[in-house]
Amino acid sequence: MRPYERFFDFANDFRDPYSRDRDRVIHCSSFRRLEYKTQVFLNHEGDYFRTRLTHSLEVSQIARTLSRMLGLNETLSEVIALSHDLGHTPFGHIGGDELDRLLKDDGHSMGFEHNFQSFRVLTKLEKRYKDFDGLNLTFATLEGVLKHSYPYKKPFLKDLQDSFCLDKHPSLEAMVVDHADEIAYTSHDIDDGIKYKLITFDDLKESKMYEMVDDMVHQEGISKEDRLYRHRFVAALIKLLVEDFISNSSKNVNIYKQNDPISSILDATLPLPVGFSPEISTELKKLKKILFKKLYRHQKIAQKMYAGKQCIKGLYKAFSEDIDLLPSRQKELLEQRNKHRVIADYIASMTDRYAMKTYHDIYGLSL
Repeated sequence: MRPYERFFDFANDFRDPYSRDRDRVIHCSSFRRLEYKTQVFLNHEGDYFRTRLTHSLEVSQIARTLSRMLGLNETLSEVIALSHDLGHTPFGHIGGDELDRLLKDDGHSMGFEHNFQSFRVLTKLEKRYKDFDGLNLTFATLEGVLKHSYPYKKPFLKDLQDSFCLDKHPSLEAMVVDHADEIAYTSHDIDDGIKYKLITFDDLKESKMYEMVDDMVHQEGISKEDRLYRHRFVAALIKLLVEDFISNSSKNVNIYKQNDPISSILDATLPLPVGFSPEISTELKKLKKILFKKLYRHQKIAQKMYAGKQCIKGLYKAFSEDIDLLPSRQKELLEQRNKHRVIADYIASMTDRYAMKTYHDIYGLSL
C-alpha cells in the first residue's frame, strides 16, 4: 500500500480505482466552488467568462483526447485534470500570491502554493470519512496533482520527498495534464479577451503561431470579418497544439508506457518524455508573452485583481485580529492546527463572491 491510500472492500464496486477518484472529486464541495472562482476575469463581470470550473472541464477534455490518442489511461488523466486547480484561491493567481506574502510575513516559510494546496484539499481539508481526512484517492492521482508543474522539488515539500519521490517525474498522464492545461488556458484566454475587446487579433500578429492558425481558418473559407472567425480561430489553435503534441510525443510514450502509470521512475533532471515540438514550443512561448503583456496586464484586469487583493488582505487581517469572526468549524480547527494556516485555508476555499460578501459584512464597505 502506498502513502495516503486506504483501501476499503470494493468487491461489489464496478468502478476502477481512477473512476472512483474522479467521482469523489466531482462530488466534493471544493470542486463545486470552482464555479465561482476567477480564472482571469471576475465571474460576476459576465456569464460568458471561463471560471476555474469551466477551465478544469476543458483541461479534462483535452487531456482525455491526448491520453486516448497516446494509448494512456484516460480516466487517470481526467481525474488529475479535474483536481489540479482545487487549491486555487478566489481572484485567481493574485489571491494566492497575496496569501503567500501574508503567511510568510507571519513567519510561515512554506507560504501558500496552489498545487500543494490542491494536494492538501484532497488529503487533508476535505472531510468525507470518520477515521481520516481527505478523499481517499489513489497514489497516482495525488502524485499527478502534487507534481502538476515542474520543478516538483520545493523546500516546503521536504516531508513528502520519501513518499512521492520529488526528484522523479510523475506519470505520463500527469505530464499530459500539464500540457493540456497550457493548451486550454492559452486558447480560452484568447477567446475571452477578444470577446470582451481587451485584445484584438492584430495584437497576436507578432506571433508566428497566429499566422499558422489564421491560415488554417482561411482554409475553411472563413475570413477575419466573419462572425465565426473567433470561434474557428480558437478551435484551430487547439487542433494545432493537440496534433503537434501527439505527433511529437508518440515515440517516447511507446517506449515508456509499459510502466503504466510511469510513476516516480524517470529522473526529473531529464527532459520530459512528452511535449510539443521545438518549433511549436518556441512559438507558444511567444504567444503567451503577448497575452501576458497585453491581456493579463490590461488596466481593466489589473483594477479587478487589485480589488481582489485588497479583499484577501482585509479578510486575513480581520480573522487574525478576531477569531470570533470565523465560523465554528474553523474555530474548532484552531485547537488542532496553526492559526494562520487555518485562516489561509478558509480564505482559499472561498468563492469570489463569498469572499467579497464576507469582506463587505465585516467592514461595511463595497469593493
